Amino acid sequence: MLKVNEIFFSIQGESTYAGLPCVFIRLTYCNLRCTYCDTEYAFYEGRDMTIDEILTEIKNYDCKLIEITGGEPLFQKESFDLMKRLCDEGYRVLLETSGSLSIENVDKRVTIIMDLKTPSSKMMKKNLYSNIKFLKLDDEIKFVIGTREDYEWAKKIIEEYDLKNKCKILMGCVFGELPNVELASWILEDKLPVRFQMQLHKYIWEPERRGV
Repeated sequence: MLKVNEIFFSIQGESTYAGLPCVFIRLTYCNLRCTYCDTEYAFYEGRDMTIDEILTEIKNYDCKLIEITGGEPLFQKESFDLMKRLCDEGYRVLLETSGSLSIENVDKRVTIIMDLKTPSSKMMKKNLYSNIKFLKLDDEIKFVIGTREDYEWAKKIIEEYDLKNKCKILMGCVFGELPNVELASWILEDKLPVRFQMQLHKYIWEPERRGV
């Protein structure tokens, strides 16, 4: 049994899959409290669902791209069984995780999109750097940048852990805090080997809208 905050069909807003139709399974609970969190409603709200009930609901959308997100999905141990079952059923599965809990036992067929929390998140101490050794080349690390300090810190982490040879690297702004053009300029000036991204769903719909 899993506690599910919401299941919805939308345009993937982030990652290298941005722009594609995707079914999102948002699980309840999170062990972090990032300063820029935009899904605080997922901390506690949710309904209990079995894996079979989840699969029945997502089949209504006739879409093979699924993202497991939160909250922090790995906080619920049953999420590992859910991901395996989805892969067995032929779905392309993405996992959005904060990077604070171990990804070692995530099904290898799943594409992991893992945050490394920057200084302005106030959750940097929660980064589990040992996770890096479990990343595959088609997995992704995401840096959410709110300040120049965040950017400089991210550059050091990319170099220290040789991330460009371990996985794909994403970098985007804290929405409404740092202008996109500013971060894009820094990336170009430094010729940084990252993919700049924006939260597309916040530009397509109202930024505070749920279920998109």
